[in-house]
Amino acid sequence: MTALPFRTAQQLAAAVRSKKIGCLELLDLYLKRVERHNPRLNAIIALDIAGARKRAKAADKALAKGDAWGPLHGVPMTIKESYDVAGMPTTWGDPALRANIATRDALSVARLKAAGVTLFGKTNVPLMLADWQSYNAVYGTTNNPWDVTRSPGGSSGGSAAALAAGLTGIEAGSDIGASIRNPAHYCGVYGHKPTWGIVSPRGHALPGRVAQGDISVIGPLARGAEDLEIAFEAMAGPDDIDGDGLRLKLPKPAHKKLCDFKVAVMLEDPNSAVDDTVKTLLQELAHFLGRRKATVSDSARPDIDTGELHRLYIKLLRSATSGRQSDAAFAHNQAEADRLPADDESYYAQMTRANVLSHRDWLAANERRHQLRLRWADFFKEYDLLLCPVAASAAFPHDQAGERHERTIEVNGKRVPTTDQLFWAGINGVCYLPGTVAPIGRTPDGLPVGVQIIGPQYGDRTCLRFARLLEREYYAFEPPPGYD
Repeated sequence: MTALPFRTAQQLAAAVRSKKIGCLELLDLYLKRVERHNPRLNAIIALDIAGARKRAKAADKALAKGDAWGPLHGVPMTIKESYDVAGMPTTWGDPALRANIATRDALSVARLKAAGVTLFGKTNVPLMLADWQSYNAVYGTTNNPWDVTRSPGGSSGGSAAALAAGLTGIEAGSDIGASIRNPAHYCGVYGHKPTWGIVSPRGHALPGRVAQGDISVIGPLARGAEDLEIAFEAMAGPDDIDGDGLRLKLPKPAHKKLCDFKVAVMLEDPNSAVDDTVKTLLQELAHFLGRRKATVSDSARPDIDTGELHRLYIKLLRSATSGRQSDAAFAHNQAEADRLPADDESYYAQMTRANVLSHRDWLAANERRHQLRLRWADFFKEYDLLLCPVAASAAFPHDQAGERHERTIEVNGKRVPTTDQLFWAGINGVCYLPGTVAPIGRTPDGLPVGVQIIGPQYGDRTCLRFARLLEREYYAFEPPPGYD
């Protein structure tokens, strides 16, 4: 039996319901672990101990009367710093927002509380949620619990690190550039990037913003696939305005066994080299699925030019985040874009042009995106899922020098631009498709590796079902050493 702090949220809730442990007792267990282990990780950067203990006591009293609040009754939870939680700071790692204290809970926070969680803290992020590392001038650097000299990923890096180290019961993050998927992969936990638009992001935004950003989504992270399902069901659905006319009814998974699935496996792509240690584990998974009599193809792909798909993603991604620029930054980027040679297709050039993209050019890019969505839809008429890497490598060493687009990581002994692996973020993100990450093993150096499970639009439950079957039959979460 897994040690209590590392059990899934579903298992923790079951222990509470069966009176094997009280809600306050469970909360205090995690708080003691935070006190002991968080200093070397810096994953949890804000606490509301008094409020959490008050809620845990109320949860105990409710249960004593036979009143269970929901499927996560009494489960201690932390959440990504970028979510509004009443009375707590929401800075997005920006010192200019240090004094920004939320006055109300984000909608997903309220929904998770309605599912029964005891929310006790917030977890670290990079500045403006814009890195695969999690460091900022407000809260400092978060370390990976598998190797503190390495990144836990980003932007939900604190979320994944806290889960992996057994400092919290369940988590939630956000994802526009693999910000749920990447940390789940780096830290060996589970994460789900929902289909765009089906989980209302109200309350997960910079101050004053209410519109949902293009590509960007919010979703759960956990130590188990069933936890993802429970939290996703709690979070999903329109807000109160859209809810007056819309209801979310996702299709149920068509298959109950691995042998029923028809999957394509993609180990690498010309747009992003993948380290052999990652490819080996993905190939081993493919072999396992074949032995389980699943239909597995190593060549089936949607009828899409992946180079075009990647360029389109960079254009729409950087356009989606361009509203964060100050007037001065926009003017600088406009001047930079004007001086760039027309044939410069470097990441820097693509990013700079997208930062100042005209609305007319955005409309053309969006039209092309929707054409490619139809290509994906055709592919999923034939295959249930596409399995591929989450990132180019396992977790890389901390590197805070210079600009993100100037940094490199090591892949198969060579230094390559860290931005190359945006390909694995955008392969499904740009066309609004869901993606679930499940751990599948560790590299020879002992670092976790996950698989990205991509499904059709609104096929979230199929992705989650497949992750749950892998957890049951192939590989499940393992705690990192040193956190017992």
